[in-house]
Parts: sequence; C-alpha cells; structure tokens
Amino acid sequence: MKRIALTLTALTAAAIAIAPASYAAPDFDELRQENRNKSAVDFDALRRENLDKDAVNFDELRRENLDKDAVTEIQVKGIDFDALRRENLDKDAVNFDELRRENLDKDAAADVLAAVDFDALRRENLDKDAVDFDELRRENLEKDAVA
Repeated sequence: MKRIALTLTALTAAAIAIAPASYAAPDFDELRQENRNKSAVDFDALRRENLDKDAVNFDELRRENLDKDAVTEIQVKGIDFDALRRENLDKDAVNFDELRRENLDKDAAADVLAAVDFDALRRENLDKDAVDFDELRRENLEKDAVA
C-alpha cells in the first residue's frame, strides 16, 4: 500500500513539475509571424533583392562547383595508373614491388632463425666443453654469499 502511495505521489510531483514547461513551449510560427508584423528583417525578400542587384548568387556558384567536381571525377577515372607506374619504373624510380619482395625475403630469413632450436645448440655447446654459464653463475652466487 505504501509503495502505491509513494508511486502516485512521485507521479503527481513529476506531472506538476513538467506541465508548466509544456505550456511555456514557444510557438515558433506565431513568433515568426509577429516578427514579420514588427517589420523585422525578411531574409527571403533580401535574398531576392540581392539576386536582382547582381550580388553573388550562391545557388549558381554551388551548381558550378558541383559541375567542376563531376569533371574532376571524370578526369581521375580516365587516368591509367598502371601506365604511369610503368613510366616511372622506366625512369629508374623506386620499384616498390622489388622492395616489397626484398622485405618479404628478410622476413623469411627471420622465420628461419625463429625455427632454430637454441636449447639444442646450447646443449651441444655444453657437450663440447664450452663455457657453462649456469655453472659460472652458481659459482659467482656462492662467492657473493660467502663474502
């Protein structure tokens, strides 16, 4: 019962708070008409006057720019980039395909190094009486502990 009473109270409070705001919302059509009646600036009329005075016609400029974009688009589509690439290669320009292949070959060499089993190499070196760094490390640790 208390829940229902609290809910109704909250809803009533919200309705009271929101209702005046909805009545206070401005009627923009009415405001526009009032401004026209007050001899406010009529932008539509100003625009027509400016067009009559040979002022800058932005609509026309926009159309011209759109036409220029269309021409540019046609020109870009008409470029044969493969032919340009061949011409640049003939001019001793940087051959990116060759560089790419070289880099891929370097990556292949790195993969070969990654395939090397360094643990096996280490064991082989230990078998050949090479320096045993683990043993040297232990000896140095023992010397430090004694000192």
